[in-house]
Amino acid sequence: MVWLFAIATGLIVANLYYAQTLIGPISKATGLDPGAAGLIVTLTQIGYVIGLLFIVPLGDLLENRRLIFIALLTTAVALLAASMTGSANLFLFAALCIGIGSVAAQIVVPFAAHLSRPETRGKTVGKVMSGLLMGIMLARPVASLVTDALGWHAIFVLSAITTAGLAFLLRARLPERRPEGGMHYFALLASMWHLLQSTPILRRRAAYQACMFGAFSVFWTCVSLELTGPYFGISQSGVAIFALVGVTGALVSPIAGHRADQGKSRSTTFAALTLGALAFALPLLIHSSRLVDLGLLVLASIILDMGVSANLVTGQRAIFALPAEVRSRLNGLYMALFFMGGAIGSSLGGWMFAAHGWTGVLWTGLAFPLIALCIFATEKR
Repeated sequence: MVWLFAIATGLIVANLYYAQTLIGPISKATGLDPGAAGLIVTLTQIGYVIGLLFIVPLGDLLENRRLIFIALLTTAVALLAASMTGSANLFLFAALCIGIGSVAAQIVVPFAAHLSRPETRGKTVGKVMSGLLMGIMLARPVASLVTDALGWHAIFVLSAITTAGLAFLLRARLPERRPEGGMHYFALLASMWHLLQSTPILRRRAAYQACMFGAFSVFWTCVSLELTGPYFGISQSGVAIFALVGVTGALVSPIAGHRADQGKSRSTTFAALTLGALAFALPLLIHSSRLVDLGLLVLASIILDMGVSANLVTGQRAIFALPAEVRSRLNGLYMALFFMGGAIGSSLGGWMFAAHGWTGVLWTGLAFPLIALCIFATEKR
């Protein structure tokens, strides 16, 4: 079941990131202005935030398996629409809908936490989140390779078919999970504000990850534009290989989850935030030949992905240690808050690249983990 959860979350969340390394081809095909190209990623993330706030809380109210099934079919339809349109506005609307439907992944993760034993919950969540993070990171190279071979439309068609198939597989394999409920939908939504106010650990962990995910989005929204630009002149297949190397950063997730189970969340968090800052500081401080600069970017991508994945799992371990009856709402709030950071990062990144080039992007990315470290300095032992 852990393998099923991990693969499912990876496949679902990958839908949010196929477009990240295809901003150039999609912008040209749909006539989107280069300065607004970041909207392709930003609107997907905004859709995800909407789904996290208004759909994921239903996991505490409705039967989870059916909720996952409906969300995945919605995503499949939106992916198919994205593959068929040549209009910028219609593509952006489809991107928004893809984000909304892909929140199925965040109904699956609490499902896994619910089925696991308390003493191994961090490790289980770490394994499932490894699958989710592998989906995020593999989405970019897979999209680039498919685009090189078949064009950018093909990845959305293939993903629509895969997502629809996954919907029926999960409906067949997942056990029924019907929460106790006892609360109307609008009361459920209203309770989220109270949970945010009364749960300091939620606010703190969401702030850390919002900054880290903002940095992550800045980097990955713009790095493909830099790599395919005149200085590096790399093809989409080269971008795919670059993104594939960055996937290794996700391998620290189970380690971070295990450390959290041992009560070492504080030191793990500090290490993760420091790695985030280091990822942007290295290419800013060191300039050499084209080959050395490319090697530094590869190293930065690995370090950044390590920091983001370790911090995410440590945060979710803390959230899932809270009462089970509010777990879906807490997870929805946590993910929504940090995806807001991601949406800010992707929109800022696109604008900074158009206005100030890659150096401007690096300075913008560095600001996010530095803010997180300042917040971390206020945390009591």
